[in-house]
Amino acid sequence: MTKSLPNAQHDQLAALYEEMAPESLTPLWEILSALVLSEPESPARVHRWNYQSARNHLMRAGDLISAEEAERRVLILENPGLKGQSSITPSLYAGLQMILPGEVAPCHRHSQCALRFVIEGEGAYTAVDGEKAIMHPFDLVLTPGGQWHDHGNPTDTPMIWLDGLDIPTVRHFDASFAEKLPEAMHPETVEPGDTLARYGHNMRPMRGGVADRRPSHQPLFHYPYADWRPALDAMAAKAQIDPHLGHALEFLNPADGGAIMPTISAHVRLIPQGYRTRPRRSTDGTTFVVVEGSGEAIVDGERLALSPRDIFVIPSWKALEFVAESQLVLFGFSDKTSQIKLNLYREDLA
Repeated sequence: MTKSLPNAQHDQLAALYEEMAPESLTPLWEILSALVLSEPESPARVHRWNYQSARNHLMRAGDLISAEEAERRVLILENPGLKGQSSITPSLYAGLQMILPGEVAPCHRHSQCALRFVIEGEGAYTAVDGEKAIMHPFDLVLTPGGQWHDHGNPTDTPMIWLDGLDIPTVRHFDASFAEKLPEAMHPETVEPGDTLARYGHNMRPMRGGVADRRPSHQPLFHYPYADWRPALDAMAAKAQIDPHLGHALEFLNPADGGAIMPTISAHVRLIPQGYRTRPRRSTDGTTFVVVEGSGEAIVDGERLALSPRDIFVIPSWKALEFVAESQLVLFGFSDKTSQIKLNLYREDLA
């Protein structure tokens, strides 16, 4: 209720509000300060998931439910500040998915864009519109919105990866569609690696009389560790270090030079042993995976110990520093590209 008003005016306003309520009318002046904030106040919290602990739970789930029964055997990484929302940040979802030897996660497609960052295992695949991407640790594989995809594991070891999707964003716009293919696996359309050969070398096929098989706006869906890790090393060997980011490279869509998908940006960082980055705030809440090394993330003074394969989330507008005890390599994804398109993105460098 509005404060510092004479009692009579206060009572008249209260009566007005009561009369308006059945007509679904409410007074903006009572809540304006909570709607238009002076700076971000994310409900999401800083949180770290220990990989080994999460893996143990996932393996137990593997004993109890198959990939076919679950459709996708995934443990949601739910932010403790966003209970019940299946969100790691207000705009994005994350989960740990496992495919056991011999399993297939059935083919489907949906409006949501998804990335898969491989955590453990080698030789399983994600197929996109019938083309298999053979997965290796720390590969980045995309399943863009509207494209058929299934996962299979012909190896003799489990395959685990991090899923990152724009489920909360699509939910916000009430724009979700999904369908399943009658068959568990999409018919193979080309040999594995065809798209990587065409688009994975900072080049693309010239347009001719033959129509391109891949969507022109989203041709590439596999970014192998074997490619991005040497690129990060080469940058670290030659380039001046950014005091806030360390050495950092963004994954790009070769069609337009923009982010990997319309709603999700992704990047990798290398922070040399003994280096401490300077504090940086940005409006895109970011989910990180520790690829290698150990150290600390310092978030508004709160310290998170970092070990290989741990996953952690930094909400919007939190001051973030990294301290590398050993050389620290990180993968991260966020909604940065959405915010840039909407003219919302901002960062602050100390």
